[in-house]
Amino acid sequence: MATATASRLAVPAPRTSPHAPGRRRPAAPLPSAPPRPRALSAAPRGRVVCPAAPASSPASTTDAGQDRLQKVPVSNIRNFSIIAHIDHGKSTLADKLLELTGTVQKREMKQQFLDNMDLERERGITIKLQAARMRYIMNDEPYCLNLIDTPGHVDFSYEVSRSLAACEGALLVVDASQGVEAQTLANVYLALENDLEIIPVLNKIDLPGAEPDRVAQEIEEIIGMDCSNAIRCSAKEGIGITEILDAIVTKIPPPQNTAKSPLRALIFDSYYDPYRGVIVYFRVVDGSIKKGDKICFMASGKEYVADEIGVLSPNQMQVSELYAGEVGYLSASIRSVADARVGDTITHSSKRAECALPGYSQATPMELREALEKLQLNDAALKFEPESSSAMGFGFRCGFLGLLHMEIVQERLEREYNLNLIITAPSVVYHVNLADGETVECSNPSLLPEPGKRRSIEEPYVKIDMLTPKEYIGPIMELGQERRGEFKEMNFITENRASVVYELPLAEMVGDFFDQLKSRSKGYASMEYSLIGYRESNLVKLDIQINGDPVEALSTIVHRDKAYSVGRALTQKLKELIPRQMFRVPIQACIGAKVIASEALSAIRKDVLSKCYGGDISRKKKLLKKQAEGKRRMKAIGRVDVPQEAFMAVLKLEKEVL
Repeated sequence: MATATASRLAVPAPRTSPHAPGRRRPAAPLPSAPPRPRALSAAPRGRVVCPAAPASSPASTTDAGQDRLQKVPVSNIRNFSIIAHIDHGKSTLADKLLELTGTVQKREMKQQFLDNMDLERERGITIKLQAARMRYIMNDEPYCLNLIDTPGHVDFSYEVSRSLAACEGALLVVDASQGVEAQTLANVYLALENDLEIIPVLNKIDLPGAEPDRVAQEIEEIIGMDCSNAIRCSAKEGIGITEILDAIVTKIPPPQNTAKSPLRALIFDSYYDPYRGVIVYFRVVDGSIKKGDKICFMASGKEYVADEIGVLSPNQMQVSELYAGEVGYLSASIRSVADARVGDTITHSSKRAECALPGYSQATPMELREALEKLQLNDAALKFEPESSSAMGFGFRCGFLGLLHMEIVQERLEREYNLNLIITAPSVVYHVNLADGETVECSNPSLLPEPGKRRSIEEPYVKIDMLTPKEYIGPIMELGQERRGEFKEMNFITENRASVVYELPLAEMVGDFFDQLKSRSKGYASMEYSLIGYRESNLVKLDIQINGDPVEALSTIVHRDKAYSVGRALTQKLKELIPRQMFRVPIQACIGAKVIASEALSAIRKDVLSKCYGGDISRKKKLLKKQAEGKRRMKAIGRVDVPQEAFMAVLKLEKEVL
């Protein structure tokens, strides 16, 4: 998903680690009542966590947690991810896996255990990928299972792609009542691109409306995956969890045993700790790494000493060594956030690898800058660059994957770094073909070349695939037509569900398109989109003039067919928000020199005739004429200050009407 929504941030920052502190050890048993050794689970195939402790040592539930640090052969390591559409039960399933394997004790268990941000719990969605190491015993053989939980919303598909690059297999979770949805397909394609073994799981079979047979048939017809052995489970009720663990062990291949090769480790996530610096999450692909090793980040070329390495289980637990196939974290007192970027490759300084792992891409280039850089460590999809605006002053233009991504970044900056932000309406980057044959990028209307210098303007287009029940096809096609969409095809993937494909401008989608889609389908429709390139469109620059002076901060680029409606809405809103002056103030929306919409603020008028109690009419006329001349002089030299509230209200209005 390479598309990005641009928006500006301006600021008028300490953060604590997002990870929980170490686990609390339970109270020791009384001497008079020595605990009994805990018996093994009697499950027919897989069973939980650890063998009974020897008689000479007291057994406790924390022993099971320490077992997770014990090494297993590379052939017994399984790295897998959970992928699904939003609200299909990924986090609930992850909770059950952690609980059943003894990774998290029942007294410490809570819903959405891996979702450690307040925002995730408030919204009930997964925003950040999270890793957890589990130990599972099957047929008296211990296995190390590295789970990476992923988000399901379309705006966070980059998080999914990064986690899949560190895995050999994936659990494809599909709601047995809702069936295949847009993000289900998108995640399957991402998994196939990474050549992963996919295990289909039908979740929520305990619901009254569950139709596992129909959903299994949908998966076979739409995706082409054999679902005859699909696992039917209910993560909430704990049904089928053991079968899922067994399938992970038997179906997902182990990583390659390349422990003797030069070290190559892929960074798939990171965050900034104010006390320890940058903490890196990585998957060892080749070789091994030990505490105290001198390492090098291949993209940045920076060298550090690995002060601490460990595993995520799900809290950080220190170990002395990690080898090929294992997933862990690293702390090396890295203070510069640019030295360790997501996608970079870690190798030894003395014995460097010949080439970096694929997947590294260079990020696009005071308080807000530092906060953005630190947040970018933990959210690699965020891009930003400095910018100055005549209305807002100095700030940053940021690139997002969608409006939800933008809202999450805003709230994280405000909560985690104590910043007060102003966010403008989202816009896109246009390509302007000049008369001399040159092509320039334009992300700000104030930078748009004059009409005489440009030959044409191209805007980004996206291909959008909307999955919907058949009764909502009409309203959804109407939405596509309203947003200047081009209808491509419609396929009935099942008897009751259809796929409607449109190609439409990205500028038409960055507003409230997703909200409108959900509203017109009563929440049943879903969507997936991808950038397909730039196309020439009949676009114009809409200027706003107040008292004859253009206000560059309120200018916007719109399609000519929508220019009148947008101009009318903007002038009416400004009339409500700008305070009245002592003279008449015209508010005009213009395309070039042509005024297409106009409103006017009437003058505040002093009653100059109040002191005239009768008398000749010529005296009254003289006073009125003198007042009119004064207002003409005032209008000629007067200046109208547009309040900040007017800018923000108009920017919100642009998001609604564009």
